[in-house]
Amino acid sequence: TAVKIEENYLNDSAIYVPDASRSVTVVSNLLNKDSKLQYCETVREEYRAIRKRIANRSSKKPLLDFSEANRKAYSPQWENYDPPAPKFIGTQVFDDYPLQKLIPFIDWTPFFITWSLAGKYPAILDDKKVGKAATELFADAQSMLTKIVSDKLIKAQAVIGFWPAQKEQNDVHLFDDPIRKSQIGTLHFLRQQSAGNSESPNRCLADYIAPSSSGKDDYIGAFALTTGIGVEELSSKFSAQNDDYNSLLVKALADRLAEAFAEHLHTRVRKEFWGYEPNESLSNDDLIGEKYRGIRPAPGYPACPDHSEKQTIFNLLNVSNNMNLSLTENFAMLPAASVSGYYFAHPESRYFPVGKISQQQVDNLAERKQEDAAALSRLLAANLT
Repeated sequence: TAVKIEENYLNDSAIYVPDASRSVTVVSNLLNKDSKLQYCETVREEYRAIRKRIANRSSKKPLLDFSEANRKAYSPQWENYDPPAPKFIGTQVFDDYPLQKLIPFIDWTPFFITWSLAGKYPAILDDKKVGKAATELFADAQSMLTKIVSDKLIKAQAVIGFWPAQKEQNDVHLFDDPIRKSQIGTLHFLRQQSAGNSESPNRCLADYIAPSSSGKDDYIGAFALTTGIGVEELSSKFSAQNDDYNSLLVKALADRLAEAFAEHLHTRVRKEFWGYEPNESLSNDDLIGEKYRGIRPAPGYPACPDHSEKQTIFNLLNVSNNMNLSLTENFAMLPAASVSGYYFAHPESRYFPVGKISQQQVDNLAERKQEDAAALSRLLAANLT
């Protein structure tokens, strides 16, 4: 995630943050006229040090040839697995989803990190250094959250979908019915190319979907959701009153609600909509620790760093007609408090970083997607060697 700023304050055109929730602190610093110049100078010095450190690295980790990485693909034992069928094929829309159902699923630890208060919730409330500030912030958050819910100040929407799916190399083809004769889309994934050790597989998300040669009928899901409808108006209202604190608080809470919505919906997917874990009973700590079956990776994150795949998800879910969510030309979601991604059900599916890849793989991806290789190279610059 990058927060764009004016170039006359900083040579770099953006400030990088590892998670969207961290952008609140960055924006707050940039909006503060008294500290903005010093903050930008601090960031500039930090980036200089990072560039110097990277330039002085003696060597890069070796990559496998792309064909060799494909040969080392992860391969589940499909003969011992029967993919579960979801309860429906196609999409289901959730309009004006009750916010109160999301609150129990909030992970509060990233909320405090957003405000530069380090510590795990709830222990942070008793921390000797930041406990007092964290407790006061948490009280303000609870008060604002209560008002948001009771007065229906923001709105949550979502759409989920499931389709018959079939792996072909590093792609997953989707079909509109179980007969699998009419293809409606293709998801394109990237494969790890790190040399690693000889016994470690080079994973790709497509590996968790059964190929036609397995004789198994498999499925994949996708979702898009937002808790950002009304957030900009509410935040602007506070800003107009010179109340930047509550303006930022609203945005931070909307981000937490979006992640909670993703967690809540995924729970319902496992128990109801896909239904492969109908008796699941996990605590919120278990959910935060991802102690459930299946994964929900999102385009732009380490396992699938190609942001442009969001467009395919949006097309499959017919997002533009089903909810108030859109993509910018750079594949950012608007409103900002939004999440989209995939549902994988295979019990061996797990998150992993694709890491560094070769131009050879990007060229292959461009051919598969029938897109410009140079544009994809720019989009995947952080992963290219």
